Amino acid sequence: MRAIGIVLAGGNSKRMKELSNKRAIAAMPIAGSYRSIDFALSNMSNSHVQKVAVFTQYNSRSLNEHLSSSKWWDFGRKQGGLFVFTPTITAESSDWYRGTADALYQNLIFLKRSHEPYVIICAGDGVYKLDYNKVLEYHIEKKADITVVCKKANDTEDLTRFGMVSINDDGRIVSFEEKPIVTDSVNISCGIYIIRRRQLIELIERSIAEDRYDFVKDILIRYKNLKRIYAYKLNTYWSNIASVESYYKTNMDFLKKEVRDHFFVEYPGIYSKVDDLPPAKYNPGAKVSNSLIASGCIINGTVENSVLFNKSYVGNGCIIRNSVILNDVYIGDNTVIENCIVESRDTIRANSTYIGTAEQIKIVIEKNERYTL
Repeated sequence: MRAIGIVLAGGNSKRMKELSNKRAIAAMPIAGSYRSIDFALSNMSNSHVQKVAVFTQYNSRSLNEHLSSSKWWDFGRKQGGLFVFTPTITAESSDWYRGTADALYQNLIFLKRSHEPYVIICAGDGVYKLDYNKVLEYHIEKKADITVVCKKANDTEDLTRFGMVSINDDGRIVSFEEKPIVTDSVNISCGIYIIRRRQLIELIERSIAEDRYDFVKDILIRYKNLKRIYAYKLNTYWSNIASVESYYKTNMDFLKKEVRDHFFVEYPGIYSKVDDLPPAKYNPGAKVSNSLIASGCIINGTVENSVLFNKSYVGNGCIIRNSVILNDVYIGDNTVIENCIVESRDTIRANSTYIGTAEQIKIVIEKNERYTL
């Protein structure tokens, strides 16, 4: 493909509450055995993007560990590869990334040393499948300066979390609002962009020279009337996980057959780093219905409508309903957990009860954590 890829995975979100205390949003576990960033990287690999850079920053330890080998996404090539860039102290700069445009600027040498004519920029906290070749074809067909992938919002979406765009009949973006409180727009910007490499370098250098550091506010919104910015409409599943509610809902969506089939049955697939773990074990007395149980789990109690990640243990007499149990959690006997997200590495004492509601998901974090991620 005639493009390089950039995955922006350095951000933090207060909407994730305690879940982001340990890890970057892009490293959040999804669907039992995956991380959020796996979807962006798999889309890059499936679209035959050979050179991909990931910009990490906040709480990046587990994310960097996840990205330690490029072979899982087939980026281990002589031509191209997977690159991980963190903020670097130099004689000229001692700043962390001050925004998405500044992250691009601090790694501008990567863009300048590349030869591909186009750049695909995407966030690491989106769950979706997309052939970037189709977006590039649309970009070229429209003679666009920038193409933004958009998704029509549903009635339950919290629009204050997103950039909202209005589109004319030709597909050109005529207005762009960043996280509006009230809006008439119905199209969400998915945080996926295609732009010509040389033009991106020019816009980034001009933006930083004017002390402007945000790609959306200082480039997309500022230049919307000067540049030809078009919208590519995504009609398949897309979710941004950067809030507790959306993270929980996204994992629950994978309990639906059509969503699982879309990601894991339909070609091409989604790839992730694979741990050497035994298959899940169901002991006598275990009852499991409509749930995802990952490798290394041991189930003794009842699990309903839940997602359990690697190496979770459910004790005798336990009842787990409508919950997300992250990696390596030990749940003691006779515990009831409902409408909850249980943080990884936790030990839940026997005879405990944690119950949230469908409107207010409860985050369970015990202080008797066995070791730090």
